[in-house]
Amino acid sequence: MDNQFSNADAYEYLMGRWSGVLAEKFLDFVGINDGERVLDVGCGTGALAASAAARTLRSEIVGIDPVAPFLDYARRRIPEARVRFDLGDALNLPYPAGSFDKCLSLLVIMFIRDAGRAVSEMRRVTRPGGAVAACVWDKAGMEMNTIFGRTVVALDPAAAQRVQVQGYSEGMLASLWAAHGFSKVEEGVLIIPMEFKSFDDFWLPHLGGQGPWASYLSGLTSDALAALQSKLREKLLAGRSDGPFTLTAKALAVRGIV
Repeated sequence: MDNQFSNADAYEYLMGRWSGVLAEKFLDFVGINDGERVLDVGCGTGALAASAAARTLRSEIVGIDPVAPFLDYARRRIPEARVRFDLGDALNLPYPAGSFDKCLSLLVIMFIRDAGRAVSEMRRVTRPGGAVAACVWDKAGMEMNTIFGRTVVALDPAAAQRVQVQGYSEGMLASLWAAHGFSKVEEGVLIIPMEFKSFDDFWLPHLGGQGPWASYLSGLTSDALAALQSKLREKLLAGRSDGPFTLTAKALAVRGIV
């Protein structure tokens, strides 16, 4: 697993806090009924599992992820007997066919090397009539990524490929689901605010060695890092010395029936 996903606390500080906000909208889109057995593929630090647990009393919720420190974090986060977390791979889910009523994946599909196989596995472990759904950041609709990437490239044009963020565009998830035989495929757009208390609340989490820019930032000299920090501050605060600001994040969600 890439080192950009290895430190649970640093990941939560950078992106996990937004996963929880998005998880609520994703579950609204998918729909979840109490008593259903739910699989969370690529559960990470447990944002989606926590939201599903909070909405139900009787549902069994299983999360699976290949990063052990993330699973440890998730287990501490949700110490309920009906919620469990397994170490495993989305490409080879260790569950019998038809084991779950719903199989969900939040902000993971774009990082899986063979998304088609992962979708096939999610379909296999979901019962006939059950739903399989996923949610990813829109490639061009996450303002934080866009501002960060453009600022980096303005200072260092040679870094364009290194800071390119993976993602999907509208229609791509629906096409992937249709290609794997789901019925009643529906794709939707989910928008969340990313509210920052200050510039440091935006900047400091990027220095934790997690996320898509981790390897680039770790290779910068102190002068180059300071220059990037200064340009981002100028862009985000628009002349103010500091203070809160809000960025918009757009995600794409898809669901289909087995």
